Amino acid sequence: MLNSIHHVAIICSDIARSRAFYAETLGLAVLAETYREARDSWKIDLALPDGAQLELFSFPAAGPRPSRPEAQGLRHLAFCVSDVAETKAWLEARGIEVEPIRTDPLTDRAFSFFKDPDGLPLEIYEAPPGAPD
Repeated sequence: MLNSIHHVAIICSDIARSRAFYAETLGLAVLAETYREARDSWKIDLALPDGAQLELFSFPAAGPRPSRPEAQGLRHLAFCVSDVAETKAWLEARGIEVEPIRTDPLTDRAFSFFKDPDGLPLEIYEAPPGAPD
């Protein structure tokens, strides 16, 4: 049975820039950084507060994302937050452009989008009432 998401892997165009964004700007803890000589590739493991992880990879010949989020494959990565407006302000104070806050018509929850350094769409989504902080 599936219990939870363990990690999400992201291939980055500039590993140092992405590491700075996710670790320093967003504040995720770096668990490990591994250089794999056979692949000429870096792997950086980052921890989310709930125990899930992000894995950042560099590959020398990785191509760019082919199209907008509606292409097949990963559409976006969503982070659950207690307060979307507060998180939006926190991101903007760090120089990150964040879209206007919207309300999901199916759940009545607030959400918004921003992008990582490679243009990967990232979402902040309001936690349901009673969810742990």
